[in-house]
Amino acid sequence: MTSGNTPTIVGIDLGTTNSEIAIVRDGRVEVIPVAGAVRILPSVVGIGDDGALLVGAAARNQHAVHPERTIRSIKRRMGEAAPVRMADKDYAPQEIAAMILRRLKALAQDHLGAEVNKAVITVPAFFSDAQRQATREAGEIAGLEVVRIINEPTAAALAYESRHAGARKALVYDLGGGTFDVSVVNLEGDVVEVLASHGNNHLGGDDFDRKLIDFALAHLQQAHQVDASRSPAAMARLQRAAEAAKIALSDAPFATLAEEFLLEHQGLPVHLALEVSREQYEAMIEPYIAQTLDAVHVALSGAGLTVGDIDEILLVGGATRTPLVVQRLERELGKQPRAEVDPDLCVAMGAAIQAALIAGTQTHTVLVDVTPYTFGTSALGERDGESYEYCYIPLIRKNTPVPVSKSEVFFTVFDGQPSVEVLVYQGEDPDALNNIEIGRFRVEGLSDVPAGNPIVIGLALDLDGILEVTAREKSSGLRRSITIGDAIARFEQGKLDEARSRVQALFGEGREAGGAAAADAAGPAVSAPGIDARRLAVEARALVEKAERVLEKAGAQDAEDLVDAIEAIKDALANDEAALKAAMDTLADLLYYLQV
Repeated sequence: MTSGNTPTIVGIDLGTTNSEIAIVRDGRVEVIPVAGAVRILPSVVGIGDDGALLVGAAARNQHAVHPERTIRSIKRRMGEAAPVRMADKDYAPQEIAAMILRRLKALAQDHLGAEVNKAVITVPAFFSDAQRQATREAGEIAGLEVVRIINEPTAAALAYESRHAGARKALVYDLGGGTFDVSVVNLEGDVVEVLASHGNNHLGGDDFDRKLIDFALAHLQQAHQVDASRSPAAMARLQRAAEAAKIALSDAPFATLAEEFLLEHQGLPVHLALEVSREQYEAMIEPYIAQTLDAVHVALSGAGLTVGDIDEILLVGGATRTPLVVQRLERELGKQPRAEVDPDLCVAMGAAIQAALIAGTQTHTVLVDVTPYTFGTSALGERDGESYEYCYIPLIRKNTPVPVSKSEVFFTVFDGQPSVEVLVYQGEDPDALNNIEIGRFRVEGLSDVPAGNPIVIGLALDLDGILEVTAREKSSGLRRSITIGDAIARFEQGKLDEARSRVQALFGEGREAGGAAAADAAGPAVSAPGIDARRLAVEARALVEKAERVLEKAGAQDAEDLVDAIEAIKDALANDEAALKAAMDTLADLLYYLQV
């Protein structure tokens, strides 16, 4: 809500799967809650047993039982002349969308204690004129003056970039429940200019769900000789199970498609309890991801740009939580996508920012809590064409909103392997030994089975920076865990050389994590005279070599600081040990804050 005589204009993301409404109040973007802390309204409309209108979670719950009285994914029908049928009555797609908008409007009025009559509503960049006009009509039916229709990537860029200055080119990858579009935008000051867009109005998370539904249907046919697709109620419940499994697979390597008493066959109940792995799921949806990457290159070509011209990738839409999306984008474009603003909420937040700009209200930073570091473990893999034991496997990526939980499956490497050692690292380097080891523990007593015994490793980071690490043998449920207190803050205070100066990959020797400070605390090491001085010189030169590599991609000011620090180390090598240690500390801290 705004102050004085400034009009209240809300921002609305009318989504295929979910919708949100936001407002700028006191200069801050606020996504209005739907129920308690929940800020997402399912885009589902239904008619209850008593004839009452259901919108949101109640309608979504009814869909599993009475799909004939419920409408979902209406966004995919916007712009069509054909009506949709709900509870034996026909409705225009605009009318169904208007019911969702009216519910959002009512939530905003209750929350703000004031009338809400104006809105900015977002649409996919690839929406046609007919689809945009239908969206505007839905707003009017809902009693809203639609002051502007803006593209979803524009809104998302506003949410991401409200706190940044300078000119940049970004690729906005928007994969929602029912639509996909990719836009190349130029960001400069308060202006977000869309240079090119491409997409598919019938590609999204709903299609991912359908692959899981087909997977379950094939299982039911094989295991029970039943065709569940003939039952609308069973299909609605499979839809619910598929969506739950899809969401689970974003954070875990396995999920279960489960529905009790799904249907009856030959007088007997048919239950569904089917496990699906992330690997199976990703194989199902890979063709869809490939289509989105083709669209990325079409958009780049339309903007007259190449991959190297893009400064950053912004993720929008709940389906971008799929790990395969991030992996493929990173591999294709050579950059880690940004997702620190909630991909489900960023479009509504951007719409609210646009609404505030129209109303003449100033906005400030979009506040998010993210982890500034990547956390992961190590595993046997391939490096430079050879087997390597310490390949770094990130689980929680830098700039991920917290709290967050992620897990991944690993496998034993030989028959009858009795134990595994779990090492936990913080850092970005693909070689785990070049990152900071923050914890380790061993899981003993594994089952005596052939190689390939799955072990699920999980990391959970809370708002206080406490990291819980678990390891679970999937077959037996055997579980071990450790808790790493204040996993975030501890590295802000540590010296880089105390945690990162292991150089055994280059020289076959070096200090363990904890470095010189830990060694000093434990007392002097037993070594021949001159060994410590030579070791320190070796580490100093290794640090200089690393800094010289960084120089090539550093900015002007950072490069100047690096050169000064490198020269200080070179000068100190000819002087005393204390001066050398101080110079190394300076360069190590600089490299650390450059996050290399």
